[in-house]
Amino acid sequence: MITQEIIGKQVKVVESNNPSNKGITGKIVDETKSTITIKTKNGNKKMIKQQNTFEIENKGQTFLIEGRLLEKRPEERVSLK
Repeated sequence: MITQEIIGKQVKVVESNNPSNKGITGKIVDETKSTITIKTKNGNKKMIKQQNTFEIENKGQTFLIEGRLLEKRPEERVSLK
């Protein structure tokens, strides 16, 4: 999952250094080297990858991913296949 495109996937923050981020759910709408932006019902939330652990849904499966494993530019990470 860490070598796949994550924009457009459903996501939930399951662990975070910031307790107020835990439980945020929505769709990933943007990604940079160190952040992802999640579209929630209350607007967009920018999350620092390294500070969070995410559940990301892909093709009916749910993957638990530590954000630090996603810390590359999207195009660099996807080319690791």
